[in-house]
Amino acid sequence: MPYWYYDKKDLLNTPSFRDGINNDAENRYRKEGARFIIDTGSKMDLGYNTVATGVVYFHRFYMFHSFRTFPRYITACCCLFLAGKVEETPKKCKDIIKVAKSLLTELKFASFGENPKEEVMTLERILLQTIKFDFQVEHPYGYLLKYAKCLKGDKTKLQKMVQMAWTFVNDSLCTTLCLQWEPEVIAVALMFLAGKLSKFEVADWNGRQPKHKVWWDMFVEDITTELLEDICHQVLDLYSPQTQASGNDSPPSVPQPPKNEKKPPSVTPPASVSPVAVTTATKPVVTPIKNGGEVKIEPPKVGITEPIRYTYPFTPIPHYPPVYTAPPPTIPPPPRLPLVPPPMVYPDPPPAPNRFPPVNVPPPNYFTPLPNRGPPPGPPPRPYYPPP
Repeated sequence: MPYWYYDKKDLLNTPSFRDGINNDAENRYRKEGARFIIDTGSKMDLGYNTVATGVVYFHRFYMFHSFRTFPRYITACCCLFLAGKVEETPKKCKDIIKVAKSLLTELKFASFGENPKEEVMTLERILLQTIKFDFQVEHPYGYLLKYAKCLKGDKTKLQKMVQMAWTFVNDSLCTTLCLQWEPEVIAVALMFLAGKLSKFEVADWNGRQPKHKVWWDMFVEDITTELLEDICHQVLDLYSPQTQASGNDSPPSVPQPPKNEKKPPSVTPPASVSPVAVTTATKPVVTPIKNGGEVKIEPPKVGITEPIRYTYPFTPIPHYPPVYTAPPPTIPPPPRLPLVPPPMVYPDPPPAPNRFPPVNVPPPNYFTPLPNRGPPPGPPPRPYYPPP
């Protein structure tokens, strides 16, 4: 099976980067495509496994193709369509396109062309070849619940930590963590982050052995605190406000808006698609300590009940013909058969050749006749006794 994990230097030298798209713009396109899959799956009542599988397909696809060649929203619909069939929650292609049309603007939906269903179905064949028909994908959700059951402590704080970690797993789909680390490592790192934010100290756990210095040594060996902090920082970067790239970096090049047009709104932190509602929505502040110390993370403030969602600036995308659409094959129709078939005539087989000349030989007498001995002897006659 193919190996789907890459180093950071490989993630900086992607086909999109070689096609003239800088890494910041590519990360923004990945985030927009993943968020679009999450929103579409949530609106269609798809499970978290189906949505996460579609996002993983999306990230893997653009490790072999460029955002300039394949529009991200068509690819997102195709990945969600395939993930629904893989996770046994299939949805019709026309239903996915209908929901996508309701979520996108008219200019963004114009990239689907005149026949959106044909675009998605054609791209599905390219997606299957790109992921090399490797459909099975593991996610951190199962490992998160498995590891949490082994921890000991206050049940209320443990439940709060699990809810927060589940939220971080959902938001990590907008990053490239699924291309860097196994789901076990991601689950441990985000539980570590949630424990710091919720102030849940793991003092003991089930199955503890003397060789286990920290609780995650029981599940993942040889994992350092620096590695966990690096994964935590990649997730926390999602909540920091970032400057949007100019329109020249967006594939393809788009015309500049008029000068008197209003400025686009700023980006706000994303909302979680976790099945468990979490009221922490403010930006966590991370302050690393020198000499390899632990991470000091200020807990998010409680009191915001309304979820906050991304608001991206208006980016018009003109219509351009897709490069992967092939013309339909021109095959002449087969000849029609007659309504009444002709009678089938079977000729008589030719006579067999005479390989040997005929010989008049009388049939053999297998049984010799018995001599005439007369009737076979019977029992002796019974004597006659007159009645008295």
